[in-house]
Amino acid sequence: MEHTVSLKTKAVKKFKQGYPLITKDVVNHLSESIEEGNVLKLVDEQNRFIGKGYYGIQNKGIGWVLTNDAGEEFDTAFFKRKLQKSIKERKPLYDNPDTTAFRVFNAEGDGIGGVTIDFYGGYYLIQWYSKGIYEFRSYLLKAMDELVEYKGIYQKKRFDKAGQYVEEDDFVKGERGDFPLLIKENGIRYAVDLNEGAMTGIFLDQRNVRKTIRDKYANGKTVLNTFSYTGAFSVAAALGGAVKTTSVDVANRSLPKTKEQFLANGIDPDTQEIKVMDVFDYFGYAVKKNLAYDLVILDPPSFARTKKRTFSSQKDYKQLIKDAVSITAKKGIVIASSNTSLISMAKFKGFIETACKESNRRYRILEEFSLPDDFKTTKAFPEGNYLKVVFFQVQ
Repeated sequence: MEHTVSLKTKAVKKFKQGYPLITKDVVNHLSESIEEGNVLKLVDEQNRFIGKGYYGIQNKGIGWVLTNDAGEEFDTAFFKRKLQKSIKERKPLYDNPDTTAFRVFNAEGDGIGGVTIDFYGGYYLIQWYSKGIYEFRSYLLKAMDELVEYKGIYQKKRFDKAGQYVEEDDFVKGERGDFPLLIKENGIRYAVDLNEGAMTGIFLDQRNVRKTIRDKYANGKTVLNTFSYTGAFSVAAALGGAVKTTSVDVANRSLPKTKEQFLANGIDPDTQEIKVMDVFDYFGYAVKKNLAYDLVILDPPSFARTKKRTFSSQKDYKQLIKDAVSITAKKGIVIASSNTSLISMAKFKGFIETACKESNRRYRILEEFSLPDDFKTTKAFPEGNYLKVVFFQVQ
C-alpha cells in the first residue's frame, strides 16, 4: 500500500539534495492506517513530488527514501539493480584471497537504508534494522539468488518487537555453517559465528585499523586492548610483533573467545594476558601497579552499563582518554575509536585535546581513519560515516 506524506517546508530542500532518512519531525501528518513496509510518497506542501521510500521504524527514524523517480517500483528488479552495483564495487575484495570477510551492501550508502549484507567466507549475513524493510525480504533474497553463489544465508532481525529491542539470529537458506567459521582479513585468521547473539565475533569496519596496528605500530611494543570483545586488535598486535598483549573486557565470554582467536593464528593464549574485568577498574589497578603500555587501544561501545557504572561515549569519552593517558608510556601511542554518529570527528579530537591538556601531557596526532570503502556512505547523509579512529602519540 502507498501513502502520500507531506513534508514540512523546512525539510524539503535537504530531501531534494538526497537526504535519505525520514523522521517524525519532518512530516506534517501520518495516517493512522499506515503499516511498516508501506510505501511512502513524499510531497511538498504544494503536493509536488519529492521522493519515494518506505515506512519502517528503527532507532534513527521512521523510514528511508529509496528513489527520486515517482515511477520506480520496489520489487525484485529494484533490489537486484542496487545489489548488482554494490557487488561490482566490491570485486577487489571478492578477488582478494587474503580477505574473505567484508561488507557487500551498506544500507543507505548503497541506496537502501535499513539493511546491510556482509560476506563471511562463502556465507552471507543480512541484517534488517526495521520490520518495514523486512517486509521486502523476498525481493532481496530472490535478487541474491540471481546474483551470487553462496554456501548459506543467515539473517539478524534487529528491530523492535512488542516494545522490546530484539536481536535475533536465524538461518535462512543454503547449508548451515559449521561454527566457528574461520575467515581471513589481510591474512589474519578470525573465528566468527553467524548464529550466536547479535554480533559475529569481529567488527568488519575496523579492518584497516587492525592492519595498521599489525604493520606499523605493534613491533616490540607492550599493548593494552580495552573493551577487547574477542581480542581482534590483540591478535593483530601479536602478529605484528608485540612483546605482549593485554586484553580487558567485562564480559565473561571474552576469555574463551579471545583464546579462540589467538589459537586460530597459532598463538599460545598463555603467552598473552586476558583479563575479565571492568576496564575502568583495570585502569585503577594499572596505576597502583605502576604499569605503563607502549600502545593503548580504546574501542568502547557507544553506551554500556555494568553493575557498577554506566558509560556513554558522549559524556564519558574524555575521562576514558585521561585514564588511558595515565598509563601510557613516554612517547607511547593511544588509538582512540568511536562508533557513534552523534560525535563528529572535530568533537572527538576535542575530547583528545582536552583530556591531554587536563592531564598535562602534550600529544601529536599520527593518523586518522573512518569507514573502509566497503562500508560505503553518501555525502547527503554524513551521519552514516560514523566511525572515527585517531592514533595519537603522548609526548
